[in-house]
Parts: sequence; structure tokens; C-alpha cells
Amino acid sequence: MNIPLAERMRPQTLAQYYGQDHLVGKEGALSKMIGQGLLPSLILWGPPGTGKTTLAQLLAQEKDRPFFQLSAINAGVKEVREVILKADQKGSLFEQKTPILFIDEIHRFSKSQQDALLGAVEKGIITLIGATTENPSFEVINALLSRCQVYSLFPLQEDALLQIVKEAEAHDVLLKQQKVVVAETAALLELSGGDARKMLSILELVVQSNAEKGLKITDELVYKSVQSNPLLFDKKGEFHYDIISAFIKSIRGSDPNASVYWLARMIGGGETPEFIARRMLILASEDIGNANPTALVLANNTFQAVHAVGYPEARILLSQCALYLASSPKSNAAYVAIQEAQKKVTETGNLNVPLHLRNAPTELMQSMGYGDGYLYAHDYPNNFAEQEFMPPDVAGTTFYVPGENAKEKSIRSFLKERWKDKYDY
Repeated sequence: MNIPLAERMRPQTLAQYYGQDHLVGKEGALSKMIGQGLLPSLILWGPPGTGKTTLAQLLAQEKDRPFFQLSAINAGVKEVREVILKADQKGSLFEQKTPILFIDEIHRFSKSQQDALLGAVEKGIITLIGATTENPSFEVINALLSRCQVYSLFPLQEDALLQIVKEAEAHDVLLKQQKVVVAETAALLELSGGDARKMLSILELVVQSNAEKGLKITDELVYKSVQSNPLLFDKKGEFHYDIISAFIKSIRGSDPNASVYWLARMIGGGETPEFIARRMLILASEDIGNANPTALVLANNTFQAVHAVGYPEARILLSQCALYLASSPKSNAAYVAIQEAQKKVTETGNLNVPLHLRNAPTELMQSMGYGDGYLYAHDYPNNFAEQEFMPPDVAGTTFYVPGENAKEKSIRSFLKERWKDKYDY
């Protein structure tokens, strides 16, 4: 039997589907829709191994719909149109049972390929379910995105992963034949990273590397087996996430040599220049920020430029940007500030805007005191007038703490000069 363990353990019913309770649990969004007899076009967004493909298949089964599947890696406009034609014929045979077209890695479809889907979705010839590991806001055209509901899938939690291991141990034919006993699970859980497919692949690797009856799976055995049999996962799947993680951490760690090495690995593995550039764009703000504001400008220009240039020349643009970001001073102050601010908003709710900060475009609003007491900064020396800009309940809360770098030290001095003790870091 050459079928991988992860495929052998693929759930056959929604009851066997573990994790993603926010979607398929008792009060899950998809469960409620199914209960109401609805199934609109969907985009399932989440990392590998979280059950996107399985969920699409089970939804089709649950609604008793004809099911067609394409992979964006090897399908083009011709294949899309052929499936739509078949779906149209199926739909006419089964009337209300609109066929489902599942497209794996839909983010890899070009604009023209996505355009080919629009008419069929609009006319109800198909119900589209797309799966993507990338943010659909960036990768799916607006016209198609507006016709789909987007649902996020998250890395599986420990309880779901443990249940999947138990199911494999108890029900998989080959594991039962070999009398495999999973005695310890910590290593499997750690190495899985919340990815059920990766976890089952590791378990299968351990079993195959230690072909003996009554095999006892321990943490030590898992680590030993993995180290002696490097897990080279599909560059478009799990491996892809490990490499981009190493790339980002190398830039964050200010190591240009390591950064360009991991960049070369991604380029050699077929990673798209847009994906790499977008990750650097995020990093330029999250990890560098006001320590070097030019980093964001260069990252944004790189993101725009690789669209126009493409490979092979895009590799030079990506290299320049990666080296610049790695060699820049670092600060995560902007990231920390918005995290803390959002936390405070969650804690305090929608506090009223102070009257002096409210807009007063009408006489009624002016009579109610809107705008009263506001000090227009440009009417004062140095274009600054000390006043409170936050609601009383959160006044004095510090969110932004400038980093210990030359640029933000000047920001620190500026704020101290203007606000005195209020911004005394």
C-alpha cells in the first residue's frame, strides 16, 4: 500500500474532522450555513495541513453536490473552461445541485485564469471553493473575492492533533499490522507546528525507519528518526514555510549573508518574487520601522518593481532589498505600539471622543460644544499646543516607546521637548 498515512487518515465525514471548531463545530459558521441549506462560494485561507482540501470535499459530500477539483499549479484557462462546461452539464442534469469546483492553491492562478471563473460563479453554474495559504486580499482579484465568503483556518491545537494520532494508532491498517504504540507525543506535536499532515508524515517516517513489530513511538525515537532522515517537504507546502521563516529571522537578526542564502534557496525552489517581496514589505515596518523609515520605501518599491520585471532579473531587486533590510538598524516599536493599543481598546471598549476633538460641521454640533477648547497647533510656537488627545479613561497610557537607535533617539528627544514629563522615557 503506497498511499501515505496522511491520505489514509483523511476524514470521510464531518464528524471525523478535527479542529476548526469556529467553522464546523456546533456553533461554527459553516455548520450554521449548512443547517440553513446554504453553501455559497468560499475561499478557505490557512497554512498547510489545516484541512482545507478535506473540508471542501466534505462540504460537497454533505450537500450531495457533484465535485470537481483542480490544482492551480498545473491547470490553466483551458482546464478551467473544460470543468465549467462539465459542471454546466451536470447542473442541468441535477437542477438545484450546483456542482462544486474546488481549486487548490488558487492564489497561484493568474488574473486571466481567475477571470475565467467569474462568469460561471456569477451565473451559478458552479459553487467555487478555493484554498489558499496566502492572504486572498493580495492574491485573489477583487471581482472574484467580492463573490466569495472568506474563512480562515488555523494551525491545529494540541487536542485535535492528539485525537488524530489516536485515530491513526487505532484504525490505520498498516500501523495496526505493525502493532505500533504511540507512547509519547510531545515530539510529534512540536515538530508538526499545528500541521496534521506534517505530523502524520513524521509518524509514518518513524515507523518506516524502524520496521519492527510492536514498535513503541517515543519522543527520543522521533527526534532520532527525523535527524537521520531529513524531511524535505514539498517546496510549495510545509518546506516553503520553514524557508521563509529562516529568511525573515535572518533579516531580523541583521545577518545579510544568511538572508541572501535563504533568498537564493527560495528562488531556486520556485518561490514567486511577489511572495518574497511582500514578506519583506511587512518586515520593513514590523522589525525596522522608524529606526530607518527608508526601509519601508525601498521594500514597497521592490514589491512594485518585481511585478514589472519578473524573473530572472527580479532576483537582483530582491537581493538588494534583503541586504538593505538586513543591514538596517532594527526596531519593533511600531508593532508593539499597535499591539498594546489594540489590547487597551479591547479592555476599555468604545470610549467617547472628547468634545474638544469632535468634528463640528453644523451649527447644532457647535451648540452642543463639539470642538470647544480645541487648540489648533499651528497657531502656537513650534506648531505645538499641549492638550489631551485621548479619552479620560486611558489618558496617560504609553503605547509607543521609541527604540534604542539613532533615528528613534531623535524622536524620543523631540517628544520629550514637546511633552516634558508626559513623554519622559
